[in-house]
Amino acid sequence: MASYDLNFKVLLLGDPSTGKEEFINRYISEIIHDDLNLTIGVDLYSKIQEFRGKKIQLQIWNFGNQERFKFLLHQYCRGANGAIVMYDITNLKSLDHLPDWTQIIREHAGAIPILLAGNKLDLEKSRKVSKEEGILLAKKYNLSGCVELSSKTGQNVEETFELLTKILIE
Repeated sequence: MASYDLNFKVLLLGDPSTGKEEFINRYISEIIHDDLNLTIGVDLYSKIQEFRGKKIQLQIWNFGNQERFKFLLHQYCRGANGAIVMYDITNLKSLDHLPDWTQIIREHAGAIPILLAGNKLDLEKSRKVSKEEGILLAKKYNLSGCVELSSKTGQNVEETFELLTKILIE
């Protein structure tokens, strides 16, 4: 018997060095490890959270960026219920592949909700992408929203998953 009421498969995509691994670790264990390794291929994480009186299991599929594994990406997209595309607010180039990520998701997972997530809010003084730019890009690519967070401090990490869960349920 399942120990949860609903189960959602969530994709986590984004360019290298956007902080996806730290984001997941902050959400799953609420701590950051200094010795994180780059994701090779795909890593799977799972967490059950309470939402509106229900136990929701999120299966989070974090994709690495090695070219040799890209041919597998479309297979992992199948059956996904939602996605988060992460960028680094201190690196404008981290948004260069946003059109590619959204196209891959839509081609292989369908019209699922996609959140755009700007990471490294703790580095506000080094910001290169304004919050308004993120919102405009989310609208341009017909995404479900844009959030900003800090994996390092934990700011808005839980809220990002709560927002995606809310969108998935509604």
